[in-house]
Amino acid sequence: MRIALLYPPPWKIPDRGQPALDNAGTPSGVLRDGPPEGPPGDYRDGDLDADFYQTPYGLFALGAQSIRAGHRVKVMNLSGFAWSRVEEVIGELEADVYGLSCWTANRRGVALVAREIRRRHPRACIVIGGPHATPLAREMLEHYPEIDCATLGESDATFAEIVERVEAGRSLDGLAGAVVRTSRGVEAGPERSNVRELDALECPHRYYGTHIVMTSRGCPWACTFCGAETTWGRGFRGHSVPYVLDMLEAALARVRVRMLQIKDDTFTTNKKRVIELCRGIRERKLNFLWSCDTRVDVLSDELLYEMRLAGCQRLSLGVESGSQRILDAIHKNITVDEIVAATAMAKRHGVQVRFYMMLGNRGETRETFEETLAFLDRAAPHQYIFSCLSVFPGTADFKAAERAGWLQREAYFTEDFQELKVPFDASEDDARLLNDWFGKNHGLQDKYSPSVEECRAVLGRLGEHAPAVLDLAGAHYAAGELEAAAREARRALELGHPTPGLAYNYLACVAYRQGDITGMQDHFMAAAKTDPQHHVLIANVEAARTWFRERGPERGTPLVLEGRHDFQLFQRNTQPTLPGALGEDFANWDAAPEPIGVAPRSAEQENAGWLPDPESVMRLDVGGEPIEFRHKRLRVVE
Repeated sequence: MRIALLYPPPWKIPDRGQPALDNAGTPSGVLRDGPPEGPPGDYRDGDLDADFYQTPYGLFALGAQSIRAGHRVKVMNLSGFAWSRVEEVIGELEADVYGLSCWTANRRGVALVAREIRRRHPRACIVIGGPHATPLAREMLEHYPEIDCATLGESDATFAEIVERVEAGRSLDGLAGAVVRTSRGVEAGPERSNVRELDALECPHRYYGTHIVMTSRGCPWACTFCGAETTWGRGFRGHSVPYVLDMLEAALARVRVRMLQIKDDTFTTNKKRVIELCRGIRERKLNFLWSCDTRVDVLSDELLYEMRLAGCQRLSLGVESGSQRILDAIHKNITVDEIVAATAMAKRHGVQVRFYMMLGNRGETRETFEETLAFLDRAAPHQYIFSCLSVFPGTADFKAAERAGWLQREAYFTEDFQELKVPFDASEDDARLLNDWFGKNHGLQDKYSPSVEECRAVLGRLGEHAPAVLDLAGAHYAAGELEAAAREARRALELGHPTPGLAYNYLACVAYRQGDITGMQDHFMAAAKTDPQHHVLIANVEAARTWFRERGPERGTPLVLEGRHDFQLFQRNTQPTLPGALGEDFANWDAAPEPIGVAPRSAEQENAGWLPDPESVMRLDVGGEPIEFRHKRLRVVE
């Protein structure tokens, strides 16, 4: 069977230089025939952050499973494609089954792509799945007749059965774990149990190169704004430690920068498992940096020590608010004091801490917001980022809003918002205050940097740990202690730092500030030969090139270079991970993902002409800029 797994764009993106489509075709502001085709009326550049364009991990999981079952599979990221190119791709790509990943932000693009597939390939089976399709499965099929089936929640087994039925020429009637279109109308099949033994699933990293890794599914907690339970069910299931170690090895064999993001909902739910995994990483000598997402109440000193020695560079914590009243209202089940204590504990081991914060949760007022700002000063994470509450279908917030009568699910089909960002119950005055503040403070914010003394204390706990040594180099550099910064950067290289390009960047910055222009160039070239794909390094090299081109040395113009080494992923905009250009053979079904045994190109081959074209590179995981609130009265469907 030929299976095309597609990540659709958010709407019909115009060709470069062409105006966006206008949705204002009726008094209600939407087109009468089908979903709104253009962007929201208040859309601004940056509303779709870099994370939106990353291919969902689920497509890689389904692709790997289908390849193992003997099918021919194409995974394609169309999220940034102009609509004219989407039409060309769909027209040439003839599959038996099309699987579309449906999120709230691209729900209209899913409908438009399904319509185009049906027009071009009327006999194909069109399946949707994902966190938006699951809670609104019936409505999606009722609104969009081109869609044959919507899978519910975890879809590994369901999708495999769909492919089997299509291959055998059987209908999808009665399919467990799905809502299907039948001759009698739209019908839901019986429930399907989730996969109990995750190790039975094929590893996506054997076929696809992505920096994102998922080692578990589900979360035992039930925060009101979160849709994890809708997708995975209640509870936590994890791959075994040996499976995860093999997964990490496979992932590292395919990526160019030795940095991975573990994107489990709550990675440290099972602390014993994570400690065993961290020790396994060290035993296998898997030298890489990684980040993970978790909660403050599932951390400990022993755990953080083992995580840090195994390469954990950053911990992203779902904090949401600094007001205990808000934390209780959203069922976070943590205290402000626990957050502060966990942050200090992570700092003792040199783990960078990022807080994910929210505005507009239940009970938000001017007073709770002021509590949150004061809390940030007290807790002092390395970084924090705010987002506005989005009411996603399937969450407790969504269900409560429906019961209260201020939200109707029809709004997701008739109105043109990207995501429904509204304060849950804030007054209009408080919502205006939140909006005004957010407009001035959106995006990733730096808060805390460790001192030289603090970095030395971390090294006293960890020993000769290369990433901690580079932290010390960074602290010396920030303090203006250039000789010490260069010494520690060289020591980090000697100890085998997994991202040497960041150490060479410090050496280049030090050389410039000491007046050694040749030395600066030499260090940049050393980075080019080994490990160039880091945002700060690329920005510095581009600044240096411009400086030379504009005769800066002769004119005495200062060169501004940045010395830092945040955990920041930078990835070439290539398929299927990001919406890069498709190869000429994209519609050739004999072209398949390379097996894991194929060695990647050498660093010299990969990095020839190493400064990428700015349009061919996409920075990931740098924090988005979500759109501001609209007051909920603007979102009610009459």
